[in-house]
Amino acid sequence: MRKVSLMLIGAAVGASATALVSQTQLLSGTSAVAASAETYRQLSLFGDVFEKVRTDYVEKPEESKLVEAAINGMLTSLDPHSSYLDPKSYRDMQVQTRGEFGGLGIEVTMEEGLIKVVGAMDETPAARAGMMANDIITHIDDEQIQGLSLNQAVEKMRGAPNTAVRLKVNRKGAKEPLEFKITRDVIRVRPVRARVEDDIVVLRVSAFNEQTFENLKAAIERHTAEVGDKLKGYVVDLRNNPGGLLDQAILVSDAFLERGEIVSTRGRNAEETQRFSAKGGDLTKGKPLVVLVNGGSASASEIVAGALQDHKRATVMGTRSFGKGSVQSIIPLGPRGSEAGALRLTTARYYTPSGRVIQARGIDPDREVLQEIPDELKGKDETKGEAGLRGHLKNDKEERGGSSAYVPPDPAKDKQLIAAYEFLRGQRQGASNTAAPTKVPN
Repeated sequence: MRKVSLMLIGAAVGASATALVSQTQLLSGTSAVAASAETYRQLSLFGDVFEKVRTDYVEKPEESKLVEAAINGMLTSLDPHSSYLDPKSYRDMQVQTRGEFGGLGIEVTMEEGLIKVVGAMDETPAARAGMMANDIITHIDDEQIQGLSLNQAVEKMRGAPNTAVRLKVNRKGAKEPLEFKITRDVIRVRPVRARVEDDIVVLRVSAFNEQTFENLKAAIERHTAEVGDKLKGYVVDLRNNPGGLLDQAILVSDAFLERGEIVSTRGRNAEETQRFSAKGGDLTKGKPLVVLVNGGSASASEIVAGALQDHKRATVMGTRSFGKGSVQSIIPLGPRGSEAGALRLTTARYYTPSGRVIQARGIDPDREVLQEIPDELKGKDETKGEAGLRGHLKNDKEERGGSSAYVPPDPAKDKQLIAAYEFLRGQRQGASNTAAPTKVPN
């Protein structure tokens, strides 16, 4: 079987981007360890069950769908991020990696058999319709989706631009289910949006796709020249960024570092450990840097925040991140060019340069800054984080849940952003804005 190392580090499985690492490994066609007799007995049992269903079920089943469901069931029993990609989903994943696809613009995950919204991407149909993090999608076009796999639900929400889809949503605090009619559009994920706030450059990174680093580099060059000598520093806003491409996370980290390790990935066997280091050339010339994170910052975002924090290159502010610290490899099935789909399989955990575990723990900010939550959203702004997902990979240290993912739509009310400005301008942090530095339990 051919294994191509495509590394997935997005929190929102099925809707987040994926990563291509330029490495191809060949595996032997036989397992290094012979399967036990008990394993063969169980496989024989599966064959018996499959045959019974095929011949005796009340209606004639589609055999290929039975096999796909069995494969997906095996994978989803491992952890929330492993799954089977049918040929169309595999192609869609590759298209999405390029940062453009047809759909609604929501990031979703599966929690306790339900499809949960992680967030709506900026300037997409879902965001304009008012969908929010933690919404639970129960119906798509009047069809109940409980029991569907995450990939199946995502497939139903995607479609040709200018076609409409109806979603029924349960929202905490709402007395009745909410209904949305959303017209699909071409989702062009613009991964970096930059602006100047007087003497500070704000770099909002909302996704890690193939365009992220080049967009970031261009934004830094353009706005640094615009601000000129009065430049105080940069804010890298990673809040509610669900992750994406591993190689882009490495490149973005490298953009602010001269040297040192960025991240390591460690699989089951020691020889599978990989380390990725900076190649030098800080694009910001060592200017002060603040990184903003919150409960919606996951995976690639956590790699960037963790690397810059460990090297003391940036001050991390906000609330604790999501805690998604595992790597998924895409393993194509069948011979090259076949239509057999692929496995999305968790193959490693990743660690910050100092060896900190991110999985089910997250990145704790250097300075915790809490937002003022509107009364109607109190209790709805918290994410459970990776540690709250059923079947998540455990870590060998204390696990910690998620945190608030709320970002005020009005920048003038955004305490985290204001705290970043004050820090870069050398002002003392007010007690109402910033708590004491977070202590990480041993």
